[in-house]
Amino acid sequence: MSGILATPRRRFAVVVLAATTVLAALSGPPSSAAGKPSGPAKVSGQGRIFYTYAPDDEIRFTVNATAAPFSRPIEPLPKGMPTDARGTVTISHRVARTKETRTAEAAVDCLVTGGDTATLTAVVTKSADPADIGTRYGFSVKNGGPGRGRFGFSWGVANLDVVDGKPVASRVGTCMAPAPFAPVTEGGFKVTHGDLPALPSGWQPGEGR
Repeated sequence: MSGILATPRRRFAVVVLAATTVLAALSGPPSSAAGKPSGPAKVSGQGRIFYTYAPDDEIRFTVNATAAPFSRPIEPLPKGMPTDARGTVTISHRVARTKETRTAEAAVDCLVTGGDTATLTAVVTKSADPADIGTRYGFSVKNGGPGRGRFGFSWGVANLDVVDGKPVASRVGTCMAPAPFAPVTEGGFKVTHGDLPALPSGWQPGEGR
């Protein structure tokens, strides 16, 4: 795991506001295929994954995440986001070369699903490396166990920007993660799809005035 730097929070909030407003206008209130609101999105399970660039290492993730829409107020969205979530992600990485095991725990803050696949983000609360605490990481999950399930993590492939001609690590925004690139070799994960909820009255700043 490595530290990740960032996009300005205000600019991020404005972009999210604009994008979500446009999508809401185009699509209207979401619903399930049966015409009824679906239950909350969820991801649960634990598994070991095979990471191409550290094939001998033992890397495990445990995920327990549940959608909690509009539960995390932010400026300028005091009612929060439709993708707000809660839960935990636990990371364990045993380095074969040094026999050292590194662990971390992170609090889930965002979750979105698409059928049997999900992306989520979590902010590190406990870590063997104090520099990691407060960092947001992105994760992706494909439903299933060995031979079917897959898992992705934001520091595993690429999360780079170029500033003044030099590559730098970019901050991970909420629900941002790469595709689930790593196969699950032990254990497995369950993704329960949940449609995005309708926006509540007064969700946009100044709405109804």
